[in-house]
Amino acid sequence: MTKEKGKLIGIGVGPGDSDLLTLKAVKILKKVPIICCPKSSPKKESIALSIINPVLKEREEEKKEEFLEILEPVFPMTENEEILEKHWDTAAKLIANHLDNGQDVAFITLGDPSIYSTFSYVQKRLENSYDIEMVPGINSFTACASSICKPLVEKDELLMIIPKIDNRLETLLKEGNSFVLMKTSRNTEKLEEIIHNQEGKKEITSVQNCTMDDEKIIDGFSKEKAYLTTTLVKLKKD
Repeated sequence: MTKEKGKLIGIGVGPGDSDLLTLKAVKILKKVPIICCPKSSPKKESIALSIINPVLKEREEEKKEEFLEILEPVFPMTENEEILEKHWDTAAKLIANHLDNGQDVAFITLGDPSIYSTFSYVQKRLENSYDIEMVPGINSFTACASSICKPLVEKDELLMIIPKIDNRLETLLKEGNSFVLMKTSRNTEKLEEIIHNQEGKKEITSVQNCTMDDEKIIDGFSKEKAYLTTTLVKLKKD
């Protein structure tokens, strides 16, 4: 008799506050036998894992499921595609071993698994051989909008999500109304110059470590190099 394979479940754990985990995410995390939470370096703790720690503590106290294994493959912060491919392949093989043994694996990721998520790299490698489910999570930019208590878009305004600042930016700024600039701690004074040179009224707000204990809201661009920094820009054109 052939052993039934396990299912891979990509779970969005939200922007940082454990209270923002969905009920469905909590339900799965309390019973799944394997949880995979990549981290950027062997020496660094996983932010995604810290978000679900309260759930794991509850699980331990309730003792509903005794078996739990945490996998922590390294996904390094580099733009070297060759290095990244090797790490993604290694993580996919590690997960596949458990799926082949009939164990479900929950892959936790910051925000939502469908938006610039590390989960997608593993998903592509495994989707033709295993059942895959995705559980949505609250993404960083809607959480940022909630933190500053302002809508991202209204009526027929266009929202653009920009993951990387490059030579496309000036063209995109002419087409949209509201912009999400991801991880702006990486950017230079050139970015600020491009935004400030746009015509019309501008609203610029940056949020560091959104929904976390050390969340910081900045009017304009952040001068600090906090990794989890998102900048929301609204252009009101005449």
